[in-house]
Amino acid sequence: MSKKLLVGLLSLLPFMSPAALAADEKFVAITQIVEHPALDACRKGVQDELAERGFKVGENLKWMYESAQGNPTTANQIAKKFAGEEPDVIVAIATPSAITAAAAARNTPVVFSAVTDPLGAKLVKTLKKPGGKVTGTMDMLPIDKHLQLVKRIVPDVKTIGTIYNPGEANSVSLVERLKEESASAGLILREAAVTKSSEILNAARSLVGKVDAIYLLTDNTVISGVEAVIKVGEQNKLPVIAADTDTVTRGAIAAYGFNYYDVGRQTGGIVADILEGKAPGDIDVQGVEKLELYLNPGAAERMGVKLDPKLSEEAKEIVGG
Repeated sequence: MSKKLLVGLLSLLPFMSPAALAADEKFVAITQIVEHPALDACRKGVQDELAERGFKVGENLKWMYESAQGNPTTANQIAKKFAGEEPDVIVAIATPSAITAAAAARNTPVVFSAVTDPLGAKLVKTLKKPGGKVTGTMDMLPIDKHLQLVKRIVPDVKTIGTIYNPGEANSVSLVERLKEESASAGLILREAAVTKSSEILNAARSLVGKVDAIYLLTDNTVISGVEAVIKVGEQNKLPVIAADTDTVTRGAIAAYGFNYYDVGRQTGGIVADILEGKAPGDIDVQGVEKLELYLNPGAAERMGVKLDPKLSEEAKEIVGG
């Protein structure tokens, strides 16, 4: 474009209608199953990546966000509402929100994030060029590495416990993998089920005396109320180890996991690609490779654990609390 033509176009801006200006604005609607630090960091990562790619809220990006507060029925209502608003992209954080968004939005691209098993959740048929309107990032956990960490923190561990919501498809998938990996690692697994956050305290108490450590997956119901598990761990000298690094800040001893802000940045890159014209079905579902060890020595002391000094040398972050 010549300088003369550019100057001419700019001179027309004051006379353009609001409708014409709005036509250049992109619209992203973001739905999240529940608010907790990991998922909130993921959402922030999406917004920051979009800003870096030139899509800024209040300038050229309309941003709509709603949380289902852990309620699948509410997630479904949000998905239907967003589908009616016809945004350029719906971003769905965590599996329950992703399933409802994909079902409600027939013609709108859906980009999921922090979804453990998109194939098992039937969000896509294949991870490579999935076709259709749905793609995103997945956070399948390296459970074998997590169990190695549990053994380093609790060397005489024989039985581990986990708490999860059977209503979360991602958790069901993870528990199945945990059963397999526990057997391979020579560990006995005890499970405690919850359907809502108010049941977490009693579920944690039900494991006392039956397990040598509690290992928490990325179940959204449990993570949203993880302080109840931490309380039981401290009161009963029962070590709590997590899969999600943000949970360490909240009182778990350790986690070898993803940085969910980085997961959000990765997701935001996919959203930006679509806003720039790329078809979602041509974008591969992306995994997360980078793992970081977070350690909370204070929590270890409160739960009666003496940490191997080598763990501190390996840790990306040592936190208090």
